[in-house]
Parts: sequence; structure tokens; C-alpha cells
Amino acid sequence: MQITFYKYQGTGNDFVIIDNRNEIFPKDNVKLIERICDRRFGIGADGLLLLENDKESDFKMVYYNSDGNQSSMCGNGGRCLTAFAHKLGIINNTTFFTAMDGLHQATILENGNVSLQMKDVDEVKIEKDYVFLNSGSPHHVLLVDDIENCDVKTNGAKIRYSDLYGKAGSNVNFVKQIDDNHFRLRTYERGVEDETLSCGTGATAVAIAMNAIRKTDSEVIQLDVQGGKLKVSFLKNKNEYTQIFLEGPATFVYGGTITL
Repeated sequence: MQITFYKYQGTGNDFVIIDNRNEIFPKDNVKLIERICDRRFGIGADGLLLLENDKESDFKMVYYNSDGNQSSMCGNGGRCLTAFAHKLGIINNTTFFTAMDGLHQATILENGNVSLQMKDVDEVKIEKDYVFLNSGSPHHVLLVDDIENCDVKTNGAKIRYSDLYGKAGSNVNFVKQIDDNHFRLRTYERGVEDETLSCGTGATAVAIAMNAIRKTDSEVIQLDVQGGKLKVSFLKNKNEYTQIFLEGPATFVYGGTITL
């Protein structure tokens, strides 16, 4: 069976996207999804996104990490899937869609960027050496002095597989402050088991974590990732973060067909 795919990237976080409204894709085939995402033997991507019909919103987002397993929310993936839905003519410039963590609003801006509303965050765990929160996916956030020479894969894996997070693990973000509301980050993603060029839920988690520990009082945070620039904005009321929006580019790369 041949199936049409589309390749998108959001600040270097890349995805294979398939229109699965006809429900023909074998979603339970972990090895197939892993092969599709393999950069040597497949198309190559950080993850696979399926666009499906949904009774309560414009479409449903189903996300798989490159290890073939279905995963939690992916911020850059949600932005790319929004751009894809617009390309298909399913939506105009504003949409509501359903993901693993609930309903999301997204808007395609005049400059072509996509702004995605993330889930509210009402719990931020502040420890001596790190911050932990769930921004749709679990994230461990720590400040480092030399971010350019940080061994993200090795150090990230140690934390991801540590007793702190058990079998489920956590994504790990290494952060350096640049300015009052400007931060640089590098992310180790579970499921990819390596550093990715960008992570949307990671950028969201870093923005909130830096505000929570008073590294910034701003509610609009600029973030430099390996693959470009993202912006996170939010409203803070005591210890609760609402109206969280992740903004950045979502770019079509190419399309084709693959034989399953």
C-alpha cells in the first residue's frame, strides 16, 4: 500500500505528517512508525503526526515519537499540524483541535508563524538545582553556565533515566539566560532519546520555569533553540499560568509517497 506523506519542520523539530481521516494508517505498528522516522532507512523525522477526524473540533492530532510509541503533547508538532490543516483547506486562519492533553486553539499569523495555545500550568516544582513541570509533556529544567559545550545527550539521558522519573522518564532542558526576558535552551527529548533542534513543550516549560524562579518577571519570553527562535507568552496569577501561547514558524519541507 502506498500512502502520501508531508514533511514539516518547526525551528528544526521535524515531522512526517499523514492525513489519516480515512483511517487507513496502521497506527499500532510501532516498528513501521520507527522505520518511517529513521533518518537512514526511512523518511527521517523526530516524530510522526496523524491528522484525523474529530467530532468536537476541527481535527484530531495523534503524535508518535521516533521510537514508534504514541506520546504526549508536542508543541511544535501542533503548530506544524495546524499549518498542514490550513494547506489541506480544512481550516482558515484560526482553529480548535484535539490532542492527547485536550483542546487547543491555534492561529496562523500574518507573518506566517503559528501561535498555539498550550495547556494551563498550575503546578511548578522548584528544587535547589532544577525545576520540574508538565507543559503538556513532563520537563526537567536546569540552568547551566556553558550551554554551547554541554553534552546534552549524555547528561540528558542520565536525568531522563534517573530514579527521579522512573520508567516514564522526563524531557530535559539545559538553559542559559541571555537577557531579562531572553533565554537560550537545548533539549533532550525522551522517545527520540537524543537532543532535538527544538522542543515546543520544552520552550514553554523553560519560559514558565524561569518566571517561577524569578529569573524574569516578564510574561513574554524570547527563546533561542538550536533550530531558530520561539516566543512564549502567558498570564500569571499567583502560582497559576494561563493563556499560554507558543509562537514560531511551521514550514512545509516536501511531500511524497511511501510504500508501507
